[in-house]
Amino acid sequence: MLSATGIYQQYGDRVLFNYASFVIMDRDKVGLVGRNGAGKSTMLKIIAGDMGSDEGTVVRPTGSTLGFLHQEMELPTGRTVMEETLTAFAHIQAMEDRLAELNKEMEVRTDYASDSYSRMLEEFTSLTERFALVGGITMEAEAEKFLKGLGFEQKDFNRQTTEFSGGWQMRIELAKMLLMRPDYLLLDEPTNHLDIESIIWLENWLSTYSGAVITISHDKQFLDNVTNRTLEIELGKVYDYKANYSKYVELQAERRAKAEAAYENQQKVIAEKERTISRFMAKATKTKMAQSMQKQLDKVERIELDVTNTAVMNLRFPKAPRSGAITLQARNITKKYGDLEVLRGVSLKVDKGDRVSFVGQNGQGKTTLAKILIDQIPATSGEVELGHNVTIGYYAQNQAEELNGKMTLLETMEEHSPPEMRTRLRSMLGSFLFSGEDVDKKVSVLSGGERARLALACMLLRPFSLLVLDEPTNHLDMASKDMLKQAVLNYDGTLIVVSHDREFLAGLTDRTIEFRDHKLYEHLGDINFYLEKRKIDNMRAVELEKSKADTPAASTSAAPAAARKKPTLSHEEKRRLEKDVGNAERKIERLEKEIAKIHLQMSVPDFYDDSARVDKTTAELKAKQAELEQVMEKWEEATLALEG
Repeated sequence: MLSATGIYQQYGDRVLFNYASFVIMDRDKVGLVGRNGAGKSTMLKIIAGDMGSDEGTVVRPTGSTLGFLHQEMELPTGRTVMEETLTAFAHIQAMEDRLAELNKEMEVRTDYASDSYSRMLEEFTSLTERFALVGGITMEAEAEKFLKGLGFEQKDFNRQTTEFSGGWQMRIELAKMLLMRPDYLLLDEPTNHLDIESIIWLENWLSTYSGAVITISHDKQFLDNVTNRTLEIELGKVYDYKANYSKYVELQAERRAKAEAAYENQQKVIAEKERTISRFMAKATKTKMAQSMQKQLDKVERIELDVTNTAVMNLRFPKAPRSGAITLQARNITKKYGDLEVLRGVSLKVDKGDRVSFVGQNGQGKTTLAKILIDQIPATSGEVELGHNVTIGYYAQNQAEELNGKMTLLETMEEHSPPEMRTRLRSMLGSFLFSGEDVDKKVSVLSGGERARLALACMLLRPFSLLVLDEPTNHLDMASKDMLKQAVLNYDGTLIVVSHDREFLAGLTDRTIEFRDHKLYEHLGDINFYLEKRKIDNMRAVELEKSKADTPAASTSAAPAAARKKPTLSHEEKRRLEKDVGNAERKIERLEKEIAKIHLQMSVPDFYDDSARVDKTTAELKAKQAELEQVMEKWEEATLALEG
């Protein structure tokens, strides 16, 4: 287990952590939550050892491994995607290099009877067995599986990492982290640069991961699907809830209600006793009793309520101006960047009042089409026609980053404001949680979430009949996302939204446009209806199956149906597979008991006093876990073969 004890961190007058303590068990899946600026990323850095705390300690078992995916990462240059991903297997690659050296040595040596040759053979045999045991033979296939799960295609594997954007480089780093399978996996906003398909793949992988996971995320559905425990950081304290995010929200409300009730009851009791003491002090015969009562009252441990910052931005879109029945019509849109074709002859009609979401893998053209529709970029061919009196409000996914850092908040609003709104700018900033002296701050000092709020405030200065939102929830905390969603639900104009946040999209739109293979595929209903209709957890799996079905080898429609059926198992093969399944199940049961026994040994408080015993037991645990993983794979193979 990993334990954090008495963590204290202070910046100037602000106490970020006030002697916070918690324990992470070996298989915990933990969501780390709190408002923007509460200290979530700082806590992960302290746990990882990337930064120290003013006071307190973080302890984890000797020999345990830890992986930390943080937001400020930078890949080394000079490697392809596959080469960089394979660095996750550095220890295995070292074995491979040593085996190559031994092979060369065996080719030239002839002293077969010597002791040194015998030792070399022993090393070669031992190393070959270990190489196979730790997955040396399958490491490239494993890397390929993880890269494809996170959205890369086969053609990307030999491209240089520098050819990819920061979001795609983060996926490479995430693939490496997952392949290393550390005992403790720390993830800071892992879904920020992932599309819906990759998020679903990551959820499935993490939910069955044998190690501990601690993740920060503003994606509620991701937290619900992955975590079984929530640590809330609030005003320097850490509150522990044995529940996923949705259940945590209910439990948090109960905790606060109970704390408020206890506080109010205690205040009533204290007030009553103080009145009694005051009356007794006025009488000479009862002064001694009053003094005794005062001493008792002074010893009472006072209940203190956390002054929680529950302020949320007041967001309301202007009433949409009147416009024609057709908002826009796009015909035969093709878009190319050099040799790269993003969209191929796509058409789209949006009527007044439509609420449309764009979904699909990153790189399929969602943002590109949104920008073409509002005339931000030109199409290579095709045309877009806006309806009568259509005005556009547009929020770009990088809009917050493009604000001028040298200007103040008030100057930024003035730059975007029509003359008649100038007198209301300070009150508008106040409704977006920028009050008092905040309006004179430079944009450069704002956090990502504050910049996002400012960009939204700028957008609301003019009315519009078509609202286009491109990844609007990036950088927003949970409360701000909820407020934005409610405002969009109340907006009375036409909506187009690009987002990978399933919880935000749920119930928000009535048309879902899927971008795939340069084309558009329309589904009536919201994101949940679309996912249900597709009957998949991982949309990419369907794409892979389709691409296989389209290959000549798979498309043997001319062959007789009987010839394409899988051969049935013989009686002997079936008996052998049943025996393999039974043996594997018994071995899995035995290994799980042995691993549980080791965990029990390690849970004894004085276990970590003997470092030699810790190292030996940890090594034994890792060996058992590796063996269990291998047996599970064999069981799965035999079971699948038995089921055809």
